[in-house]
Amino acid sequence: MKKLSFIGMIAGLMVFFGSCDKNNEKGEESTSGKVIIQFEHYADGAPLVYDSMMYVNEAGNHYEVTEIQWFISDIVLKNKDGDTLLLDKDDFAHYVDTNLPDTWVWEIQDDIPATEYQSISMTFGIKGEKNKPYMFTDPPESDMLWPYPLGGDEGGYHYMKLNGFWVNTNNERQPFNFHLGVGQERDGEGNIIGFIQNWFESELPSSAFTLSDSETKVITIRMDVENWWKDPNTYDHNIHGSKVMQNQEAMRMGCENGRNVFSIGSITTKPVP
Repeated sequence: MKKLSFIGMIAGLMVFFGSCDKNNEKGEESTSGKVIIQFEHYADGAPLVYDSMMYVNEAGNHYEVTEIQWFISDIVLKNKDGDTLLLDKDDFAHYVDTNLPDTWVWEIQDDIPATEYQSISMTFGIKGEKNKPYMFTDPPESDMLWPYPLGGDEGGYHYMKLNGFWVNTNNERQPFNFHLGVGQERDGEGNIIGFIQNWFESELPSSAFTLSDSETKVITIRMDVENWWKDPNTYDHNIHGSKVMQNQEAMRMGCENGRNVFSIGSITTKPVP
């Protein structure tokens, strides 16, 4: 019996390697490359300048930005055949902080099939079923915790904190905390009766690229800050005030505008060392 088992194993190995040889002869061997995501923040067509009251939004608000912290998650590539590939399933979300240069790069760990890709899409924030409270235990990610009473079991973390100042109607420099996350449904007395998921998916325009075997593509995703305040909604800080975490109408307007915030800055090939 042992002899027959050994012979059977050898025969199986021969079939396996024979199959691999046939695949190689047909040119069907698997090839792959890597992708690195970089992040940049722009306003008025140029890199964002911080702590300077130099910008004017569509509502006429003079404003400045001090810092931005946000989550991007669930990056999906669509190939030329229309099939989709979710990147980095084990580390699906990445934290970006304008104060922390180390967060401006996301090195995707996956080996990505070498082929033509027709688009890149992303999720702004974290989808509700994945956005669990207390899943991040260390800062800076843990500092993005969304208050549990304002988001419940699927309200875990802010999608974004965009902080700055604007000049109000009294010509006073007023702080704003444009913080986006899970919204609240309220009854006539203002009591919370449900939650609203404000995360959104965005397919990035002009994001097609070709990945060759053993190649690394560096893809820059750009946030255009001024677009948070326009199209389709004109967002006025004088109307919505300094804080919006409990203002679903303001968050809805911001997230609807957010679909026009992100674009591709560049797609380049990383030089081989």
